[in-house]
Parts: sequence; C-alpha cells; structure tokens
Amino acid sequence: MPPLILVSNRGPVTYRSGETGLVAERGGGGLVSALSGLAEHTDALWISAAISEQDAEVAAAAGGGAFTLPASENADRGRFVVVDPAAYDRYYNVIANPVLWFIQHYLWDLSNHPDIRPEELAAWADGYVVVNEAFADAVIAELDHTPDAVVMMHDYHLYVAPERVREAHPEAFVHFFVHIPWSQPDYWRVLPPHIREHILRGLLACDVVAFHTRRYARNFLMCCEDLLEIEVDHARSEVQWAGRTVWVRSYPISVNAPNFERLAASEEVRAEEAPILRRRRAHLVVRVDRADLSKNILRGFKAYDLFLEQYPEYLEQITFVAFLQPTRQDVVEYATYLEKIRQRVSFINTKHGNTDWMPIELRIESNLARAVALYKHYDVLMVNAIFDGMNLVAKEAPLVNERHGVVILSENVGAHEELGSFALSINPFDVGAQAEALHTALSMPTDERRVRSEQMQRVVRENDIVKWLDAQQTDIAAKRMADGKA
Repeated sequence: MPPLILVSNRGPVTYRSGETGLVAERGGGGLVSALSGLAEHTDALWISAAISEQDAEVAAAAGGGAFTLPASENADRGRFVVVDPAAYDRYYNVIANPVLWFIQHYLWDLSNHPDIRPEELAAWADGYVVVNEAFADAVIAELDHTPDAVVMMHDYHLYVAPERVREAHPEAFVHFFVHIPWSQPDYWRVLPPHIREHILRGLLACDVVAFHTRRYARNFLMCCEDLLEIEVDHARSEVQWAGRTVWVRSYPISVNAPNFERLAASEEVRAEEAPILRRRRAHLVVRVDRADLSKNILRGFKAYDLFLEQYPEYLEQITFVAFLQPTRQDVVEYATYLEKIRQRVSFINTKHGNTDWMPIELRIESNLARAVALYKHYDVLMVNAIFDGMNLVAKEAPLVNERHGVVILSENVGAHEELGSFALSINPFDVGAQAEALHTALSMPTDERRVRSEQMQRVVRENDIVKWLDAQQTDIAAKRMADGKA
C-alpha cells in the first residue's frame, strides 16, 4: 500500500484533561476497530474532527497540522479538524443526524416529516458544507506533501468533501466507504435538488465508492441514473463522470473472528455468564442493539406479545432479554422512542407476567462483556431491523453461541446477503411472521439448529475483517493500475 490518509468524523483517539496533563483515550465507535488493520501495514495518517476542547488544544499545539499518535493507536499520525461549534452542531445534529440518517434508513414519516425549512437549508450551507470543506482542506494540505497517498473517506458525514479534494488534486486517488444503507432514488427526493445532486457529485469525485451490499451499490447506481440523469454501466457497476471511470463496489464488513472468540472465552465474560445462567428459564430470546429507531425494537416486542398469546405453553418457560444501549438522547425522536420501549415492556410484563416471572427483562446499558455473555447462551437471537447497513450483532453472536441458537434475521439487514440462508428470514414489518418465526426457532429439531449454527459460524470465520480489508486493497491496487496511478 502507498501512504494512507484515513478520514472520518471520529478518529482513533480523543483527549481529556488528566491530573498531569492531557490524557489520550481510544476513539469511540466500531469504525476505529474496523480500520485498524489497514493502518498497521503502511504509513498512515488519520484525519478526524476535534470533538473535545482538549482535541482542539492538541491541534493548536501542532499548528493545525499532523501530530504523532500514542503508540497503542492504529495509525502513525493524526490530524484534527477544528471547526466552529455552531457549524459542527448544524453539520452533525441537523443534517447528518437526523436528515441523512433518516433518509438512508427510510425512517421519515413523509406525510409529516421532514420539513425542509430555511433552518435546514442554512444548516446545509453553513454547517454540513462548511465542515466538509474543512475536512477537504485538511486532506488537500496532506496531499500537497504526499500526492501519491490513497485517501480513504468514511461515512455519511463527509459526502461532499471529495469534490473539493478532486478540484485541488485532480490526480489524487480517493476511495469512499458508506457504512449505512443507501436508499432508492425516490427517497432521496426528500432533499431539494441542489442538495442531493451535491451529495452525488461529491461521491462521484471518488475513484471507488463502496458499500456493504450489492443492493446498496445498485441503489447508488440508480440514483446516478435517475437523479443526475447520466448513463451507468450496471453490468460492470461503473459510472462515467467528468472524464473518469468511477467503480461502485460492495465489501461486506465483518468481525475479527479470532479476537472476538478470545473475548468470549475471557474471564470478564465468564463472570457475566453465571447470573445469566442462574436466571434463565427453559428458553432464552436475546436482542442486543442500540435503542435506535432503525432497529425496530417495538415490533419485535409486539411479535413476542403475539407469540405468547398464540402459544401459551411457553408462559413462564421463556425470557426475552433486551440489552439496549441508549443513543442520541438529545434528539427528541430518540428520547421518545426509548420511552415507548419502556412502556411496551411494562405493558407486556403486566399482561403476561406474574410475581415469579417477567416475560421481558429490559436492560438499558452499555456493557460489552455482558452482551457477549448473552451471545453465548441465547436460543433465539432477534435481529429484525427496519434497515441496517450490516449489523455486526448478527455476525458476532452466532460466532460465539454455544447452544446452536437460531437467528431471526430481517431481510433488510446487510448481513442477510451472507447469512440469510441459515437464519429464519423475516419481513421486519410483519409482526405475525416474526411471532411465527419465534415458534419455529424454539421448536426446530436439534440437528437443523446445529447445521444452521455451524454454517453461520463458517461464513463469519471465512468472511472476516481481514477479507474485508484485503478485498478493498486489491481493488484499490487494480484501479490505480487501470488509471495509471500505481
């Protein structure tokens, strides 16, 4: 690999004040772990937003340029992008979340929301575009020194940055990975033409635009066709734009299987197993999710309620553990959703439970060891998201499950492309089908459970994070060669 410039909203490290000065902490989110393998084998610089005041101090001490990362991090150098807090708020809290997130997960109730008002238009121009330009300028500054570097940008926060980079460095190699679903053209018409076209132009300024699944890649090609009215080559998955050939590809992200299996065998996880095993009844249903609207948690509970009505022989013999991590509670829709979850659980527990047994055990917390302990002992795993880019729970949990557990898997989850044949596939809106899938899973013959479970483990081990990284590096090398940039 040539030198690498990784670009994402959150980076591998953030800083806080400690007793003896600034303390570096690992950046949050799964993206940091996913990209660590790329940065291990080449000269890598990671550009990310200054999230804390201390991040801004580090950036100032580096003169706004690159600084050396702590030795334990997954790149050699970092660079913080410092922007006005008001602009960052518009970029992150008004446009990226919720507008783009909601569009790409089909979450808007279009008869009521969204309203594209002067406030949203201002947030686009004075927030999202401004912050993207700041990220692009940081990339441009680094390319001025290392023009042969490969730029790898990530996710929905940075859609328009590549166009500015391309204007400054026409010969740069830019790769962009979208980690969430890409919706079909008509849903993008929520946005005014100048915004959606700016987004598409930004992505088409790249050499490779990457998604988790073939479906999302096809949707992107259709958007280019319908919204920009340009011809695309569906067979080759390519777009001709501004005299260049843009490759549109899919690479299903996965987990580091050996590392995750070691975690499942750790003392920390084993300590969490004992109380789970003491409390469990004959059957255990598990879901592990962020409390995000896209995860479809309420319909999962409604399906469980219906299941208990239709199959009363399971009363007092089953527990549904919902292990939910709160998220975006400063967004009204998310705070309201979490309250609806609590209300639905209370309703079901009152309706079916008694003083000795509650049908649902709701845990709202973040504890990786406890989540992995639940992975190991479920009989049924519920993954019924409305839409999801990949959903790594659907890969992590079967990998370490010890009971040949059955996965109920939404057909709109990215992982369905690889694992759907071995899961019980469901439509996420069909509550009755989900209730019936619960019964099918719990009454499934042991041999069939074992075969399904073993096949899922095989797929996850074979298509692990290393394969995800290698496939991208191979295509980057091939595209550079085809374009004469190698």
